[in-house]
Amino acid sequence: MTPLSIHFLGTGGGRFTMITQRRRTAGIRLVYGRTHVHIDPGPGALVFSNWTRLSPQKLDAIIVTHCHPDHYTDAEVLTEAMSHGTTQRRGILAASRSVLQGNLPCERSISTYHQGLVEAIEELKPGNTFKVGDLRFRAVKAIHSDPDSIGVILEIPELGSIGYTSDTGYFPELGDIYKEVRLLIACTMWPRDQHLHMHLSTDEVLKVIENARPGCVVLTHFGMRMLNADPEAEASFLEECTGVPTVAARDGMQVVLGDNIEVRGSRKRDEPRIIEV
Repeated sequence: MTPLSIHFLGTGGGRFTMITQRRRTAGIRLVYGRTHVHIDPGPGALVFSNWTRLSPQKLDAIIVTHCHPDHYTDAEVLTEAMSHGTTQRRGILAASRSVLQGNLPCERSISTYHQGLVEAIEELKPGNTFKVGDLRFRAVKAIHSDPDSIGVILEIPELGSIGYTSDTGYFPELGDIYKEVRLLIACTMWPRDQHLHMHLSTDEVLKVIENARPGCVVLTHFGMRMLNADPEAEASFLEECTGVPTVAARDGMQVVLGDNIEVRGSRKRDEPRIIEV
């Protein structure tokens, strides 16, 4: 069985976390054998890919879920890296319509020139699917200030499914969308007892977990209020309430899906957490 490694290059989200870099906004790198995919490469994605020795030149695909700078800012430079310095048309750029073409509130965030560097472009709308090597991705519904925003579900037959909410407000079907995924990555901007329009707070993630019943949850994409409240405390609250193992991501953390789920800290001395699911 080939394991899937999920590298949390950045765990920050929102304007103030982005501009202060209290947490990095570099997005998520997926590694499955020799297949590399970067999801939502915000500011710092290029720097921290190289810093963690995950060369952006190894990328096979870039996924951008919507047209906000904490999700797209480094997409163009990663596209140049994926095309080996623009010497080859290679790789897949999968992104929402707003990112590729623009919409009423957003101009396109990846230029026509950079879109021309890749081998294939996938415009992501709920229900659309595409493959990167043996990885199968499906775009799913999100509700956000960018009306073309999407979430993503990754399906690997031998490992199960992984859901990534991206930025979304809560809506009643959200738990059904991620029903029984093996791992749910939930962008959780604000803590308990606080509500942010068109984003998820801990209270709303609680509703999603109770409905979806995933095998494991990783919280990420933290705003300043969440950081001030302590993401680890919020994760512990969710695990206590639901019985579902819940982890607050940290910059540099790695989650490995194989026979079990192994959560590895960013430091060598960190004791890994093994989750049997």
